[in-house]
Amino acid sequence: MQILHIPCLEDNYSYMIIDEATKEAAVVDPVEPHKILRVAQENGVHLKLVLTTHHHWDHAGGNDKMKQLVPEIKIFGGSVDNVQGCTNKVENGDKLSLGAGIDILCLHTPCHTKGHISYYITGKEGDDPAVFTGDTLFVAGCGKFFEGTAEQMYQSLCVTLGSLPKPTRVYCGHEYTVKNLQFASTVEPDNVRISQKLSWAEKKRSTGLPTVPSTIEEELETNPFMRVDLPEVQEKVGQKSPVEALREIRQRKDNWRG
Repeated sequence: MQILHIPCLEDNYSYMIIDEATKEAAVVDPVEPHKILRVAQENGVHLKLVLTTHHHWDHAGGNDKMKQLVPEIKIFGGSVDNVQGCTNKVENGDKLSLGAGIDILCLHTPCHTKGHISYYITGKEGDDPAVFTGDTLFVAGCGKFFEGTAEQMYQSLCVTLGSLPKPTRVYCGHEYTVKNLQFASTVEPDNVRISQKLSWAEKKRSTGLPTVPSTIEEELETNPFMRVDLPEVQEKVGQKSPVEALREIRQRKDNWRG
C-alpha cells in the first residue's frame, strides 16, 4: 500500500492510495482533477474509486469533473451528506475494497457536516493502517462544528477515531498543523510533547514539507480536542466533563487569533 500526498488549492490535501500489486488506486477528495490524473499517469495506476469525506466544495468540488475524465470511476460519499457527483452512498460500517489486498472501512464521523465519513484503510501485514479524516480530525485540531454539536464531535473524535489502533496514520484534509499546535500550547502550556511537535512542524513547513501524517497515538498526546477525557485538561478550561471541555476548547479556538 502506497499513499501519495497531492497538495491542492491553498492548503488542502488530496491523497492517492495505491495497491502496488494491481496498480489500482483510490483518491480522497480530488478537488483538482487534472492534478490527480497527472499523478495517476506518472505512477502508472488505474483510478477506481473516489472517497469523499464531506460535501464542502474544497473536498467534493472536483467529483463531477473526475467522473467526466474517468467515466467508470465510483464516487463514494456519506448517505446524508449531499455529496456532488456521488454514485455510491455509504453508511457507518460499510466495507469497500481496492485491488488485491486493501480494505476500506467507512466511519461516520459527523459534526463538521452531518454525513462526514472518515475512511479507515488496512493493507497487508506490515503496513500500518491509515485513516483519512477530512475535516473532522486535523493534526492537533478538529473541524468547526458547522452542522453538529460538541456531543457529536466527542463521539467522532474521542470514541470512533480515538479507539483506532495507536499506530494508525492520520491523513487530514488541510495543512493546519503549526497554527493548531500554537493554539494547543495555550490550552496546555506545560505539555512538552506539544512544544516538541510544534518546533518539528515549523521546521517541516519552512522547507515546504507536509506535517501529515500524524498517528492516533500522537494525537492522543498533543491534540487538546482528543485529550478532553483527562481531568487535568478539563480543569485547565474550567469544565467538569469531556463534552463541556470540548465545547469550551472549540469556542476558544474559534475566537483565537494566533
